[in-house]
Amino acid sequence: MADINSFTENSQIFVPSENFVSKANLNPNTYATLCKKANDDYLGFWGDLAKTYINWHRIFTQILDDSKKPFYKWFVDGSLNVSYNCLDRHLKTIPDKVAIIFEADDGASESVTYRELHKQVCKFANGLKSLGVKNGDRVIIYMPNSIEAIVAMQSCARIGAIHSVVFAGFSAHSLADRIIDARAQYLVTVDGFKRGGKVLAIKQDVDAAITILGTDSPIKNIIIQKVLDVACKIVPKFDVWWHDLVLNQSDICEPEWVLSSHPLFILYTSGSTGKPKGVEHSSAGYLLGAIITMLWVFDYKDSDCFWCTADVGWITGHTYVCYGPLALGATQVIFSGTPLYPDASSFWRIIQRHRVSVFYTAPTAIRSLIKAGGDLPLKFDLSSLRLLGSVGEPINPEAWKWYYTLVGKEHCPIVDTWWQTETGCHMLAPIPGVSGLKPGSCCAPLPGICAGIIDENGHNVGLGGSGYLVIKKPFPMQLRTIWGDNERYKTAYYPEEISGSKHYYVAGDSAHLDSDGYFWILGRIDDVLNVSGHRIGTAEIESALVSHKAVAEAAVVGKFHEIKGESLFAFVVCKNGFFPAKENLENLKEELCTWVATQIGAIAKPDDIRFVEGLPKTRSGKIMRRILRNIANGHQITQDISTLENPAIIELLKTDI
Repeated sequence: MADINSFTENSQIFVPSENFVSKANLNPNTYATLCKKANDDYLGFWGDLAKTYINWHRIFTQILDDSKKPFYKWFVDGSLNVSYNCLDRHLKTIPDKVAIIFEADDGASESVTYRELHKQVCKFANGLKSLGVKNGDRVIIYMPNSIEAIVAMQSCARIGAIHSVVFAGFSAHSLADRIIDARAQYLVTVDGFKRGGKVLAIKQDVDAAITILGTDSPIKNIIIQKVLDVACKIVPKFDVWWHDLVLNQSDICEPEWVLSSHPLFILYTSGSTGKPKGVEHSSAGYLLGAIITMLWVFDYKDSDCFWCTADVGWITGHTYVCYGPLALGATQVIFSGTPLYPDASSFWRIIQRHRVSVFYTAPTAIRSLIKAGGDLPLKFDLSSLRLLGSVGEPINPEAWKWYYTLVGKEHCPIVDTWWQTETGCHMLAPIPGVSGLKPGSCCAPLPGICAGIIDENGHNVGLGGSGYLVIKKPFPMQLRTIWGDNERYKTAYYPEEISGSKHYYVAGDSAHLDSDGYFWILGRIDDVLNVSGHRIGTAEIESALVSHKAVAEAAVVGKFHEIKGESLFAFVVCKNGFFPAKENLENLKEELCTWVATQIGAIAKPDDIRFVEGLPKTRSGKIMRRILRNIANGHQITQDISTLENPAIIELLKTDI
């Protein structure tokens, strides 16, 4: 903490240029006006924004219903359709504007206009209806980044179905868990796809998930897009080819008008227990957040070519690929490949080819590109860029300065954004035409977001203090609940032991407020790690490890990693009779890594496994994870260990047995 505080107090501030400020959507004056409105009339502030930026079928008369705290409902009696707001409202003004430019793994490119995208969505929506999909049904989407993935998401929104996108890198077991929790009856996937030059036949994973579920499977139909024409099992009447489903469908599908609070999607995110949380977002509040942050944080202009590199399987891909850009009629790039394939110039080549002006990516990608070819941006024409963004975790200052200097040529502001799956859109971020930038800081809350930092008793820490990051007033874009588990929602985000009866939303992150009032995110306060910008619950990984026949106990902690930010370090206690000879340790480590990848997905594979005789536990049986984190990172043990049941175990933990 001392090191972090020392750095924040000495950070250089980069101010926006006069030229950028003069053209920005928000300048110091308009920003001040918004903040004053939010402070003076909080509900009126949000109500006016909703009336301005959303096309309503029926306008709302009540802005907020907070009678059942913390289950807030916004724009209560209004009705709308999110797909209509993303597509139909552009048909009279910009029907032939390019909506999406798709870049494939092999460099092939295709594009679709708003008129064409609308027709594709209507045809697929009608296809879903022909299978029996109706308002409120859950549809799993297990697809890579593609135009069709967006079509599937928008089609669900169009007919009132609730989509749940599962990252295409998750295993069959993870897919099965999400199917059963959502009680999804329909699933959309592909036969296979290429990523990083590798062919991934994910229909096989879908089939494996259905086998795992057995007679408990609620799935009625699987729709498969033929991408690579790879061999896959097809069960007649159960498996349906995408092209057959849409063949004779009308390209007109009237939108289903739903209430503001109607669930738009469920997206699963890791929690501090082994079971992922199904974050439920509503239609109107979420859409409003996507729109205003595109305008405020990304300073979106009609002339922009926008590119968010996120996968649709994550919240960033929902908000800043599927919904935010389309709601504003933007032209955007989507990419199905990786930043290092076929070489480290992929991103720069795409920016040059399509004249990308707003570029939003993750610190993990930035660090990997620096390592693979830090001078490569100089070989490409990146002059179209006017704004850069960072998402997923705090960006370290060295990477920030490289991004600012070599990619942005010192004229592109960097919006370093903090938000969560649960918040739906940016909460803390620089306003590029207003904010001075400190490398590594997410700056300040957006207008209308009442964020603060408190101690365990709910008191504000003040300038120079650190504590729990909270949002003190309800906000329209926040999650409504955990799907099927209202109690978990309350205990996870409104814990009485931290915030008392103040009804603060507790983000689960710790933060520091420097002497200038800038916010700095310090990390999670629960057992959730941030690996390459993806939240991974340690309990889920530990559960997978312990389910292996050789493992008795396991504890997983984070270890600093120069590219990923955090890597996964597992301490494993083997069952009697299963510990191999030392010369076979590596084989068991590889077997356990493969096992975790099978149970959860490759992103959850431990980077390090250390076999130990036991774990550091208190006399009450609680694992002291702080000790394990210090050992994994090579730090000295300085905290009190008087409550340890066996203090001698610390030395034994430092090497494999």
